[in-house]
Order: sequence, then C-alpha cells, then structure tokens
Amino acid sequence: MTKKSIETYVVVVCICIFVYLYICLFSSPLLAQAVIESQNYKVQMPNFNSGAGIPSSTNFKLDSSVGQTAPGLYSSAGFRIKSGFEYIHSIIPFSFSMSNHRINFGSLTLGSPSTLTSNLTVSAGGAGGYSVKVREATPLTKTGGQTIIDTTCDSGACTETTAGVWALTSTFGFGYNMAGDDVPVAFTDNTYYKQFANASGAEADQVVMSSAYVGRNRVSTITYKVNISALQPAGNYQNKILFTAIPSF
Repeated sequence: MTKKSIETYVVVVCICIFVYLYICLFSSPLLAQAVIESQNYKVQMPNFNSGAGIPSSTNFKLDSSVGQTAPGLYSSAGFRIKSGFEYIHSIIPFSFSMSNHRINFGSLTLGSPSTLTSNLTVSAGGAGGYSVKVREATPLTKTGGQTIIDTTCDSGACTETTAGVWALTSTFGFGYNMAGDDVPVAFTDNTYYKQFANASGAEADQVVMSSAYVGRNRVSTITYKVNISALQPAGNYQNKILFTAIPSF
C-alpha cells in the first residue's frame, strides 16, 4: 500500500476575557464610586465602607464587604451581577489545559482511517460559565498547495456547523468528534463528526465546550480523524488548530 505522511500541529491559545461590572448607585454625591487615578496609582471600585478585605488565619481565608453599597449576587433571566469586593476574584480560578498538543498521524494507509485524541480540561468560577471555541488556520496542506479536504461525512452534508455520521472507509477527509463534559449535543456518539471551521475561508470559530455554570475540571476528549484516497498526492501535510477558552463573569 502507498504511504502518506501527515502531521497536524495543534496550537492552543487561551484567551481569558474578564468582564468586571462596576455598580455605581449614588444616593449622595459623596459616595466616590468612580475610578480614582493619577500618574502613580489607580484605585478601582473605591468605596467608603466600614470594612473590606481578605482576613485570614491558619484555618481560613474570608473575602468580605461590610458597609458597601449593595453588595451581593443579583440575577434574573439573561444576566447575573456580582457586586462587592469579594467578587473581584473567583473561588475557582479560570484555567484551560490540553493534552497532546502535537497531533502526528505519521504514515497513512489509503482507505484506512486514522484517529488521535486530546483531552481538554476547563475550570471556571465566573457567574456566566465559559466556552471553548476552535478553528483551523487552513485545511491540511503540503508544499505545492495540495490539500486534504475537510470531511463532509458519509451523507456529504456535514460542515463546520452540522455534524454527521462518518463510518465508511470510502469517505475521505479530515474532521473531529467531541465527547465528555459540556460538549455540543450534535455529537450524538463517537460516529458523529464535523469539519473544523476554516479561518482562511472566513468561517466562524465553533464551540466545542460550553456551560453556563461554575465547575471544576470539566473534561472532554476531541478525536481527530483523517482518511485519504488513492488519488491523494504523497507528501507531508500540516495545519494549525486554534482553541480559544473564554470565561464569562
């Protein structure tokens, strides 16, 4: 059988978007709720109150807001507001990690699909949860410009937004499946795949994990799959996959 060598380089970028809500409720012009700054300092969320800070001992650490105007957690359909100094940082710091950053399929066998996996792990304590999005910079490409197509699955209808069953060895291309915590419901089981959104084709990043809730160590597995036909030119194919992890506060 003819062998084809393909390497996919996965680049992980974690973009943390921290949105602080400044609550300014003026019952008097003397409350000083605006940012105070000079060339030497900047004080955010200034407030005249009877006590605030992080008192601690060998057995505990306590965030406190005593006497501040309207501290607390406020929520309604569509929003949550964390008001108070204790909400400046979360008890669950946002983190994102990924195993197996370099995906190397090695030599491929014609008509014999190859798969490799990576685990994505997210912890998020923000009131709005989190999301992880993904895209490819380009399709798998070799010097000279030849590409391995993004899969359209067995039905010929799956895209970066629509999942489909990919089980036939006669279906060629490159795609991915998601399984585990907080993954899109479109991935019904391990036979359902999507294309990666193609940045060079102006396709929008797609969500591969998301939750509106606080959580620690949420883990999913992404499975990369490639299958080539006898018509695929030999060579080394590469691309880059970008993951963007976004907390919401």
